[in-house]
Amino acid sequence: MLMIEYKDIGWWYWLVTAWLLTFAVSGISIGFMLAIGLTIFQLIHFIIREQNYRAFPVQVRFWYLMLLIVALPQPLQWIFWIPTIGTWAQILFGYCTMARCVSLLAWNRKEKFTLALLRKTFFSRPVKGSIQQGFAAPVA
Repeated sequence: MLMIEYKDIGWWYWLVTAWLLTFAVSGISIGFMLAIGLTIFQLIHFIIREQNYRAFPVQVRFWYLMLLIVALPQPLQWIFWIPTIGTWAQILFGYCTMARCVSLLAWNRKEKFTLALLRKTFFSRPVKGSIQQGFAAPVA
């Protein structure tokens, strides 16, 4: 089921990022730096919008940026395939693996970390909005 949210600015940021990463893994290496630059811009935008650097959307963008930076050195650039595929899954189907991983961080959940929580987190259907809606609620 497609979940294209063209009215959401975040969706547009992810769409452009997905294209930049696609160009990059296809051999246009400037795409890596442009994707990182856009992610930094997006992170700043969401810090300002949310007025809280600890807000869940900010955390997702921060850890996404960290993944891109880890993948930047030449021997590790194969890692760029992970956010490339994952970002396309996010913009087409609303499934964000990064958001699901971030929701499992200790400060973002009330539930005990269990195999059942992992199953629920990674195998539940995508939802509009935040993966935190309905489960793995943040600690206040």
